[in-house]
Amino acid sequence: MKVTLLGTGDAIGTPKIGCSCPVCTFARTNGRQRLRSATLIEVGEKHILVDTGPDLRAQLMAAGSPHIDAVIWTHGHYDHFMGYGEFYRVQKIPPVYAAAPTMEYAGSVFSFLPLDKHTVEPYRPFDLFGARITLFPVNHPPMPTFGVRVEYEGAVLALTADTSARLSRASKACLSGADLLVLDTIVPEGFTITKHMNYADALQLAEELAPAEFRCTHASHLLAWDTPHLAMDMEQFEL
Repeated sequence: MKVTLLGTGDAIGTPKIGCSCPVCTFARTNGRQRLRSATLIEVGEKHILVDTGPDLRAQLMAAGSPHIDAVIWTHGHYDHFMGYGEFYRVQKIPPVYAAAPTMEYAGSVFSFLPLDKHTVEPYRPFDLFGARITLFPVNHPPMPTFGVRVEYEGAVLALTADTSARLSRASKACLSGADLLVLDTIVPEGFTITKHMNYADALQLAEELAPAEFRCTHASHLLAWDTPHLAMDMEQFEL
């Protein structure tokens, strides 16, 4: 299984428009950026996208323009699903997999497309191109939001999607035993955002779950570029 983190920024991305903070200034000066959420997973010859953020066209071009065979949506926030429209007149519209509340909301936005909808029950694994995939609830109030666990040929990828650190035991079990754990980490330690984790929260959860490797994603412009474990756009992993 090959994993590419196409977008690792929060809803506004980095650099933030109109911002002259050190992180944004460094980004502009050095050609760095954090685009919005999307993760590309390759299993065999198939390509799966977890989330389709609004920067999707640029992300797919940077990844070599792969044909997308399926999409998984974690929740119905703009920065996680609005880029799905980029498939219009580009390729056959890929089937979408999501929990019921996500499918109902995000699917309605793209009613002009011939959507092939697959509603997924949380905690019930399903097969997709030989991969075993499980969606599980996380804590991102008031929006129903779901993490994703992907198992393929003995390798495990686990992503929280947007969440606070307050997770059920069952959802933590879905995040455990990962070769790569990707955690929502929007702000540095010392900041409190009730529906996201800060950096200290993410480190504590990673220590509890003990993955082989982990990355912090969904990062705002408040997180310095040299933060340990911070994910980078287009970072790749062979699991």
